[in-house]
Amino acid sequence: MNEIIHPQLQSLMPKTQLTRRGFVITSLATGFALAAGPVQASVIRTDAKGLIAGEVKIPTSDGQIPGYRAMPASGGPFATILVVQEIFGVHEHIKDICRRLAKEGYFAVAPELYARQGDASKYSMRQISKLFKEVVLKKSDRETASDLDATVAWAKSTGKANTEKLAITGFCWGGRATLVYATHNPKLRAAVPWYGHISRSMNPDDPIIPLKRAADIKAAVLGLYGARDRGIPVSDVRALEAALKAAGNVKSQFVVYPDAGHAFHADYRPSYREGPAKDGWKRMLAWFRAHGVN
Repeated sequence: MNEIIHPQLQSLMPKTQLTRRGFVITSLATGFALAAGPVQASVIRTDAKGLIAGEVKIPTSDGQIPGYRAMPASGGPFATILVVQEIFGVHEHIKDICRRLAKEGYFAVAPELYARQGDASKYSMRQISKLFKEVVLKKSDRETASDLDATVAWAKSTGKANTEKLAITGFCWGGRATLVYATHNPKLRAAVPWYGHISRSMNPDDPIIPLKRAADIKAAVLGLYGARDRGIPVSDVRALEAALKAAGNVKSQFVVYPDAGHAFHADYRPSYREGPAKDGWKRMLAWFRAHGVN
């Protein structure tokens, strides 16, 4: 179902202006992204019983992007969680995460952040390099932050989201974007990046390296990482942990699971590790509650 847009939304929108151009994605993909490979038997499927869940349209300063929103069917306003996609976009796994959070009493929303760049769900496993070149690396951090600002403004306009109680979580590409947004929005209460890059910029024309911007992060960060992640060394994790503490952010914590690699929470992929995934999820929910996002 599509959300009715509040008539006063424009007054809530962020001031950042983006270059106007066509939107490649106007509605969300169905099912799982092709590049993720065959769906594993371990996949978790969360129903929408007791929820209002479905696709929404989120106005931005240069048009509108699709997103997926899930929340309890009654009550509210609810504490708000921004859910940030993997490199594969907002496909079924990300939608399911929104439903899981809604079952916990949250207003969870995942904007399709590649709406201007391309449909990541259509690339095959053999086209990962092409996916990065044609879609992922064309998304700037500035634009990501602006789209997330717009998502918060839209959520507030529905009357069902308490955006004073705001947190963010993201996976892989979205884990890094979680850290990037934490450098941008000082009103975030909590940020939970799952195996997001720490010392790397994704766009050379708009470089934000989370490790170098630790002093700008005011939210309580819970980092969830795997010791066997070949792309993110444990030394980077510990460096960010130390940088946050040096900047006075003593609330933040980082957990490194010794037997987990990258994407250990992705229950639909071979990389899934049930123990660390379930432990991380419990820690994340407790983290939100401990920092006033409930």
